[in-house]
Amino acid sequence: MYSIAITRRPCRNFANGLTTSKLGKPDFNSMLNQHKTYVDTLKNLGLNVLELDVLNDYPDAHFVEDTAVVVPEVAIIARPGAASRRGEEISIEKELVKYREIQKIEEPGTLDGGDILIVDKQVFIGLSDRTNQQGAQQLSDILLKYGYESKLINVEDGLHLKSDVNYIGQTTLLLTKKYIENPVFGNYKKIYVENEEAYSVNSLLINDKLIIPKGFAKTKLNLHQEGFNIIEIDMSESQKMDGGLTCLSLRF
Repeated sequence: MYSIAITRRPCRNFANGLTTSKLGKPDFNSMLNQHKTYVDTLKNLGLNVLELDVLNDYPDAHFVEDTAVVVPEVAIIARPGAASRRGEEISIEKELVKYREIQKIEEPGTLDGGDILIVDKQVFIGLSDRTNQQGAQQLSDILLKYGYESKLINVEDGLHLKSDVNYIGQTTLLLTKKYIENPVFGNYKKIYVENEEAYSVNSLLINDKLIIPKGFAKTKLNLHQEGFNIIEIDMSESQKMDGGLTCLSLRF
């Protein structure tokens, strides 16, 4: 059960951040409104939400999930794979040290939190353009001390592992075609998301509620039929910047 979330307000030049999206330029005011709705949703679900100030020199900094990996025993400060994002993690560490012992990913390792999927004591680490072998091994070694088992997965395309697979409770994964047959996920029930709704894979389980992005009718219907308690919010502006629901907070 989560009780705390760390978020950060988007800066005015957030549209200058990194993206591969072809969905057009995002709107700042719409992004602020959507971010507020996101924060309010977390608060309404009982979380104490810490809202950090903008970092004007880091247009991607509101995607705070990439800066750390947090488990009950420890917080691991990431070393972002994109050089332009290195520095975002400094203020995150200042917050997390209030709640957790701190460990760090060290050079030459790189690691983004968006590549890390944790289910109980099982850790799936995506090897991507942002998370390299050295970073993945450092994280695995740190978490092993606390009883976590890690499995490495090649992210052949897409930004992060959690762009294509997420744990949504009830021993169930929401995932795209590229991972549906991957044997590392063999022990889980799977809900398949079609390519045209792939963005909806990045859904966020908060205690007994599942937050999903608005506008993906097939995924929403499938989740309803499986009995999930759904909250739907608009994520259009984050989507334009390759960001999803999990990206906008660190939860613990």
